[in-house]
Amino acid sequence: MNVWIAIALTAVGCYLAKLLGLLVPAGALERPLVQRLAALLPVALLAALTAQQTFGAGTHLVVDARGAGLAAAAVALVLRAPFLVVVGVAVVVTAGVRALG
Repeated sequence: MNVWIAIALTAVGCYLAKLLGLLVPAGALERPLVQRLAALLPVALLAALTAQQTFGAGTHLVVDARGAGLAAAAVALVLRAPFLVVVGVAVVVTAGVRALG
């Protein structure tokens, strides 16, 4: 029964968050600071998610083949490779490091 309570509370929380977003006045959303922060927020969240998924294992910090793949992807991005090439480089490097170690 606890699972259903958690599901119901999550659904209500999501609905309230959506409602809160709709109640924000349009003037507040048109401020330059809010617009700059809204443009940067997805980048920050994606960077945090990438770091957590790459270097985290439960509650421990782990440096393994995923770090090498991320570094290779970063180099490919600096070299302005297309996105599919970046993903392919990351996959190949990660698999290669795992195969070697």
